[in-house]
Order: sequence, then structure tokens, then C-alpha cells
Amino acid sequence: MRSFTSIINRGFTLYLLAGVFLIAGCASQATAQPTTTSQLTGTATASPTETLIPTATAIRTPPVLPVVFQTGELNPLDPPRTYISEACQYLKDKWTSTNSAPGTVLMPIMFHSISKEGETNANQVSLKDFSILMRDLKSQEFEAVTMQQAADFLNHNAKIPPRSVLLIVDDRHYAQYFNEFFRQYHEEWGWPVVNAFISHPDTLQVVWDENTALEQEGWVDHQAHGVIHNIPINPGSSDEYILGELQGSIAAFQQHFGKTPIAFVWPGGGFTPRAAELASQTGYQLGFTVNPRGPVMYNWVPLGESSDPNRPYFMPEGQVQNPLMVLPRYWDTDADKHIDIVRRIGQEGAKFADAAKATELEYYDIVCAPQFGLIP
Repeated sequence: MRSFTSIINRGFTLYLLAGVFLIAGCASQATAQPTTTSQLTGTATASPTETLIPTATAIRTPPVLPVVFQTGELNPLDPPRTYISEACQYLKDKWTSTNSAPGTVLMPIMFHSISKEGETNANQVSLKDFSILMRDLKSQEFEAVTMQQAADFLNHNAKIPPRSVLLIVDDRHYAQYFNEFFRQYHEEWGWPVVNAFISHPDTLQVVWDENTALEQEGWVDHQAHGVIHNIPINPGSSDEYILGELQGSIAAFQQHFGKTPIAFVWPGGGFTPRAAELASQTGYQLGFTVNPRGPVMYNWVPLGESSDPNRPYFMPEGQVQNPLMVLPRYWDTDADKHIDIVRRIGQEGAKFADAAKATELEYYDIVCAPQFGLIP
């Protein structure tokens, strides 16, 4: 008979062997179980048999763009009209940081004769009043610009001074006129002046020569004012006559000034929708009337839709498709009275734009950015 001790020892040995096999089996199971990335990172990972449900993308609805800026400073019969049909391009040009800030105003002023005597007629301003006007413009922080600067601003909102003035002298003048009345402001302030020049065949060569010299100096900017001139364009004007005024000016300018005019100042203030259409087709970017309706801003031109019995000399521009071809001009005889009005319109326009900025930028981000890119 085996001893009690040997039985105990053998049982103990079997117990140990069973424990070893049990531990080995558990270890092999632990080793065989794959380790996933989610176990290392603590994130959940779908099993191969699970179907992922895509997350829905929120659709952004563009806001409604604000209405056109209105002001009580204008005559109610002279509402502002816009001329840029592509909203995205307008918004990009409006809010580009290197362009003109919203509320930038351009004040075109028409000059004819400047009288050194006390008496004046309807087309004259006295030298005293002219000097006061120029000093008041400067004191109210206006700066004069060229026609090219005006065109770039109106077409693309290019940078110009926040309060800009376009000084337009109508008709032919000898160099003495510009030297006597305008040169001091060029030398003192760097102000240019525009001359709406008549390219009539009877123009004396000395007038051409003197104006060519001024053009080459760079501070007198000549633009077109017709050829025959003394027969204003009217509803009875033929295409032949209108094109003669438009193309004849271009040919004369290229011959004498070595430049192509970009603005047409309507002779006698006469224009028609057909004439405005032909002017655009001929290559003119801007046209100017004698209607003193107000200042202009980027994509904002005050025009009259119909005749006004209280202002019978204002020709309505409502039928003209392109407002840039019938821009208003103040008269030199009373422009000084309108400086504060122009300044206030600019201030109101800036406040209106600031209130609309968030809405316009949101619209641009949703609708325009994919095609037009970010606003710089």
C-alpha cells in the first residue's frame, strides 16, 4: 500500500500541471485576439459588418440683399439708379479692402467762362465766387481727380479720395484761361482739370498747339465735346450726325493729343437713348449731361425718369439704358451751395453700407465665393 505522503505528492503534482495548462490556454486566447486602433486610441471603430451613416451637410440659405441706398438729400424725382447687373462682382468690388470705401462720393462740376468783372451771365461765374468754391472744396476735404480715375471708380470702385471732385471746363480755351484760373490749384494742391474740347474744323492751330502742350504737361485732361457742337443731339438727329460727333472727336484727339477720349460731354446737354447707345458702342466709358441732380457713387447715379415742370431745362434720362452715359453735373454758379449736401450723402451712404455689410458678406460667401473667390 502506497503511503499517504506519496498520494498527496502525486495529487499535488497533477494539480500543478492542470494549473499550467489552464494558464497557457488563457494566454493563447489573449494572444490570438487582434488589437485594433480603436483599442489603442480609445475611439470606437465599426466592425466590418456595420454600415456607416453619412452625416448630413447643412444647406445655407443666402439672405436677401438690401435695397438700393436712398437719401432725403436728393429731389424725390431724381432717384438713384444702379448699373451693375452682376451682384457678385458688385459686392466683390464694393468690399475689396484696396478699393474705395463705401460712401465715397464724386462731385462733377461744370465750368464755362470765369469773369474777372463783377457782372456775369448764365454761363459765367465770377472770379470771386470761383475762388470761394475752390477753397471751400479743399476745406471740406475734397480732392480733384482725372477722368480716368473717375471711370475706374465708377466701373470698378477703384480707389479715389473719399470726397472727390471732377472739374470739367466746357468748350475751347486758350492756354491763358487754364494758366490764369486753374494752374495755381495744380501747383498748390496737385489738382487736375478736365477740358471738354470741341474738335471743330475751324479750330485755330494755335489753340490746338497750346492745348496739346497743356495735355503733355499732364494736368489738363482733354475729353470729347463734339465736333459741330452748336447743334445739340436731339430725337431728330440721324445716326450719321451722332456718329460724326462721336467718331469725329476721337479722330481729332488721336491726331492732335495722341490719345483716345473716354468721356463724351454732350454738347448743349443734348442726348437721346440712341445717342447714348452709340457712344458706348464707339468706346466711350462715360457721358455727362448738364443736369445737376446730385453726386454719384459706385453703382449709384441719380437720374430723372420723366420731365419735371419745376425744372423744365432738366432732360429726363430714364430711357437711357446705361446710367454712366448720362452722368449729372453741378453748375459752377451754385455748386458751392451743394458741397454740404454732397458730404452728407457720402456720410449717409457709408452708414447704410456698414449696416448692410454682414448681410452682403454672408450672401457673397454662400452664392459668390465658389465662383468669384474670396474678397481680398
